[in-house]
Order: sequence, then C-alpha cells, then structure tokens
Amino acid sequence: MRYWLFKSEPSTWGWPDQVAKGDAGEEWDGVRNYQARNFMREMALGDRGFFYHSQKEKSVVGIVEICAEAHPDSTTDDSRWDCVDIKAIRDFTQPVTLDQIKADPRLEEMILIRNSRLSVQPVTAEEWQVICGLGQTEPN
Repeated sequence: MRYWLFKSEPSTWGWPDQVAKGDAGEEWDGVRNYQARNFMREMALGDRGFFYHSQKEKSVVGIVEICAEAHPDSTTDDSRWDCVDIKAIRDFTQPVTLDQIKADPRLEEMILIRNSRLSVQPVTAEEWQVICGLGQTEPN
C-alpha cells in the first residue's frame, strides 16, 4: 500500500462533501498539473490518502481510500488529464495543521512543506504514521 495527500479548498470541495459521497466515492477531477496527474496514475485500489483542507484551515482532516484507479477526467475532453476516485474512510480525531507538520522534525522532508502548491502528492509510510499519531487517528 502507498500513501498520498489530496489538497482541496474547503469552500470548493470540503471534507463534509467527500463524506457525503459514501462508499461510491468521488472523482478527484480538475487536476491540471502533470506531476500531480502522474502521481494519480501510480495509485492503486486500496491506497490511502490524507484529505487536506488548504487555504485558511491548512490541515489534514480525514483519511480517504482510492476506490477507482486512474481514468480519463470527466471534466475535460483533453486526453492528457486523468484522475482517480476516492472515498472517505474516517475523520481525523484531531486535525493536524500545517504549522504542526512544519514544527515536527520527523516531517521536515515532507513534500507538503517543500512544494506546498502541489495538489496531489506522495506521503511516506513514516510520514503517514507520524501524522496519524499527531491527529490521534487510527492509521489503518
């Protein structure tokens, strides 16, 4: 299993919207960055991800699971753009803020800190465990 982080502006698509989709999940569409698209092409069914609220909140608020592997993005006719579908697994007991992540030396190499604009990014197994621990949330 691999781990990922999905960033979303809560005013556009927030954690409550994702949860409302239930087990059917939702297409993670609209991504127009080649690196983020390539990461989605690497994802496999059952991989897990953090759902991260960007903008004002800047925090990890939930855990999602890949429920459909990369396929053409339905929001465009341009064949260059793919997406995956994700479903909500659980809320974070305690949201983990970007400030907390930046302050933890175990997370100093995390892509979220080094490339804050990338909307879809990998997370190492160690980073996954640390952030779940900070959020008092079951990692599996």
